[in-house]
Amino acid sequence: MNAGIFWRAGIIAAGDGARLRAGGWAGSKAMAPLGGRPLIDHALDRFGASGIERVSLLINEASRDCAEHVAARRGPPAVDLVVRTTPSSFASFALLAARLSGARTVISTVDAILPEHDFASFLAAAAQLPAEAIGLGVTRLVDDEAPLWAELDAADGRIVRLGGAPAAHVTAGFYALPARLPPVGEAGFGRLRDYLGRLVQDGYPVYGIELPQVFDVDRAGDLVQAEQALASWRGAGEGA
Repeated sequence: MNAGIFWRAGIIAAGDGARLRAGGWAGSKAMAPLGGRPLIDHALDRFGASGIERVSLLINEASRDCAEHVAARRGPPAVDLVVRTTPSSFASFALLAARLSGARTVISTVDAILPEHDFASFLAAAAQLPAEAIGLGVTRLVDDEAPLWAELDAADGRIVRLGGAPAAHVTAGFYALPARLPPVGEAGFGRLRDYLGRLVQDGYPVYGIELPQVFDVDRAGDLVQAEQALASWRGAGEGA
């Protein structure tokens, strides 16, 4: 697939992976094994399969195993490695968004697992949004202990509410961004969901792009579920 308007791309892999370590994993979250390969390879392959040639990857300063793995990796996409320990999910997002500003961009989290063709569909749908809009991947599969609920307008998919009471969809770790993000106001936000919720509340155009299945890998049990899904996708001839 041609990446089209998405000239810039990023992956957020700056989390400390504490919940995976509590389940026995000793490495960084990005290096947790899924289907015999680390999470970061699945994320990078997804971008490469969509025609994106360069990805900015944000990891924390303790993720030396991931830095070494990426340095030795061959094949597209090329990786612009950013090593920074950030204080929050919003800080990670804002850092990458600023680094990639000036062109429309797609950012994903490293722990969101889905078939490659669904990611390509996300990009294709996001390309049809207004140039100033934000597109959020959303799914009906609730695979998180603290999901960010998203209520969509049935007519056009615009998100009318983020957070609060349960809704039909939850966010899924994929963000299509305009060339310039709206200002965040005075101080930053502690969590990315707070920033996105403020945008929706203030009437900024934020749209939901539905994805059939996305697994959020935070715990050892999540890896088991994602492993089963990966096996089924591969059986159907779909990559992840």
